[in-house]
Amino acid sequence: MLKNSFAIFLIVVLSACNSNIVESKYKSTKNGVWNKDNIIQFSFTAPDTLSRHNIFINLRNDNTFAYSNLFLISELSFPSGTTIKDTLEYEMAMPSGEWLGNGKGSVKDNKLWYKENIVFPESGVYTLQITQAMRKNGNVNGVVNLEGITDVGFQIEKNK
Repeated sequence: MLKNSFAIFLIVVLSACNSNIVESKYKSTKNGVWNKDNIIQFSFTAPDTLSRHNIFINLRNDNTFAYSNLFLISELSFPSGTTIKDTLEYEMAMPSGEWLGNGKGSVKDNKLWYKENIVFPESGVYTLQITQAMRKNGNVNGVVNLEGITDVGFQIEKNK
């Protein structure tokens, strides 16, 4: 009984610390490998059409990730069918090779800015699609199997 009480207390405390989080979801890649044809898709209902929000793309990488940056293509579809497509670049390591992100050990959590200070203009269900768009320098064809990205997610927070 004491263990259950402590677990409930811990959940309540952790939830209170991140009260500005509206939604957060992750999907795992297959064995830490993100195939270029694997579109990771999330659907969510707009929190409201008045408040400002920030959207983040969350990634987990491990030591098998062989690059210092990451290119992604995101596509945000509105309930009306309107789509916004972006090509994004994020730094994943410092020039020294030390990983950016949080976490101890070989896995790092990265919270990457996607959309800042936005108001969802329409109520209803939105869809966010994320694909990796990595290429080796001088190579036209993309990296087919990107190793080292273990999980991909998104997070919506109320803007304070």
